Amino acid sequence: MQNVSYQSIRALISENPAKAAQDCRLLLKGAEHDAEAYRLLGRALRALGQDAEAQQAELEAIDASIFDVDLREAALAIVDNRLEIAEPLLRARLRANPFDAAAIRMLAEVAGRLGRNPDAEKLLRRAVELAPGFVAARTNLATALHRQNKTEEALAELDRLNEDDPDSPVHANLRAAVLGRIGEFGEAIALYEDVLAKAPRQPKIWMSYGHALKTVGRQEESVAAYRRATELRPTFGDGWWSIANLKSVKLGQDDIAIMEKALEDPAASVEDRFHLHFALGKALDDSKRPVEAFAHYAKGNALRRSVLPYDAQETTKSVDAMISVLQPELLNEHEGQGCDAPDPIFIVGLPRAGSTLIEQILSSHSQVEGTMELPDIPVLVSEASKGAGYPHALKKLDAARLRELGEAYLSRTRLQRREGKPYFIDKLPNNWQHIGFIHMILPNAKIIDARRHPLDCGYSNFRQHYARGQAFSYDLEDIGHFYANYMRQMAHIDQVLPGRVYRVIHEHLLDDPEGETRRLLDALGLPFEESCLRFHENRRAVRTASSEQVRRPINRDGAGQWQPVSEQLKPLTDALGDCIETYAD
Repeated sequence: MQNVSYQSIRALISENPAKAAQDCRLLLKGAEHDAEAYRLLGRALRALGQDAEAQQAELEAIDASIFDVDLREAALAIVDNRLEIAEPLLRARLRANPFDAAAIRMLAEVAGRLGRNPDAEKLLRRAVELAPGFVAARTNLATALHRQNKTEEALAELDRLNEDDPDSPVHANLRAAVLGRIGEFGEAIALYEDVLAKAPRQPKIWMSYGHALKTVGRQEESVAAYRRATELRPTFGDGWWSIANLKSVKLGQDDIAIMEKALEDPAASVEDRFHLHFALGKALDDSKRPVEAFAHYAKGNALRRSVLPYDAQETTKSVDAMISVLQPELLNEHEGQGCDAPDPIFIVGLPRAGSTLIEQILSSHSQVEGTMELPDIPVLVSEASKGAGYPHALKKLDAARLRELGEAYLSRTRLQRREGKPYFIDKLPNNWQHIGFIHMILPNAKIIDARRHPLDCGYSNFRQHYARGQAFSYDLEDIGHFYANYMRQMAHIDQVLPGRVYRVIHEHLLDDPEGETRRLLDALGLPFEESCLRFHENRRAVRTASSEQVRRPINRDGAGQWQPVSEQLKPLTDALGDCIETYAD
């Protein structure tokens, strides 16, 4: 026993795994919570081909990790969201012991919270390689894949988890979310219902169920699901905001009283509080109390801004760089290159600018399929920019690479296309930043710029809480600068690619729905169809905040909502400058 040590066992694993396993068991006789001894035993048993016994040892090592002082400190830091403390602790641990699957999974958790999902995926793949039976790590891996839109891979991991534990509500809930990503809402809803039948007191699952019901147009049932979530936890701000975010549903005085009381509850987290403020703002707007509503929007935005920093100068620099790169010489050099498929129709612009209405009109056409805000262009931009930086990487893309990227886009989006129509819509708003890239890889794709009055659009963004991706929207001045930069870049696109982008002014569409619809279809080379004017009868799934609004005929409910709080909007007005007068030119 005196000669048995971790070091001696490591040396034996490749040469004499049977002896290594025997020595591990000797160590464990005196220390049943020795995680490293279990890890080494697992490695030795794998080398002997005794996989079942190895898996048991690997899981024992993970269980024993709770007794490790360093890992407990890192875990507490993660719980408190002190990631700057947890990350160096875990990296130091893995430098000393790269086989610690528990530490690897914890580092992946840190990476995921920081939005580094590719890093999280890589770490979690290593964790399940070291411990194939590590259910928590495999579940996290499926989540990391889902976040990166790697739907098929996520479902494959969930299939494997389902084999071992077919009744897990956690895995069923995650599968429902993944299926929703690819439009399989019927199956997703059935899964949520099965989970809630077994675990009915889960507010977050009730909310997810409500989201799925909302997306397919079952509004009354979605409201009931959201209300069940808030009944279970009255401080559940996300649940209250989910009701408010239906836009066409009004919260009453009783709801306002409950939410105001929830704000005073010490149990309400920061996330609860900013959701509650946004929901209260909507409720007070509906009650014709716009100034009080603005006060809550301002508080909610300030809280959200405190945990989601944004630098407006970075957007300005990005637009400056794009204008400097996207010049006639570059465009002429690559004219006619890329993938010549005409299938995609991109709708770009700011959020809350009417893009969902345009999508609903177009997807009511027999030749056009509406999908969702697809994440694929930003992913391909990132892949194309490795080692060169964006947008300067555009100068380094040759004809073969441009064609490859265009084909990759079509391949990545194939799962989202379910109706077999000739054209499909990608309405990710912030793709306005990538029009040059889109043009170069898909020269025959159509591009529509959805534009709305900057004060209506700006204040609508200020009233909207986004789950992710719109960090500019939590400060009035930032919103104004963002809108101005968007207009500046679009003006440059019009100059270097005249006629490439077709612009739809939201107010013009409200004033003359038929005329604007006919002109839009003509610009896309599509014949007019009466169904496009009856877009509100289209029962397709709609995921955005406007989902219920576009199920009604065109109306002006959202127009001019900035006017009662024009004094409070001075930072927005000042930042917009002359955009207010020139946005529709």
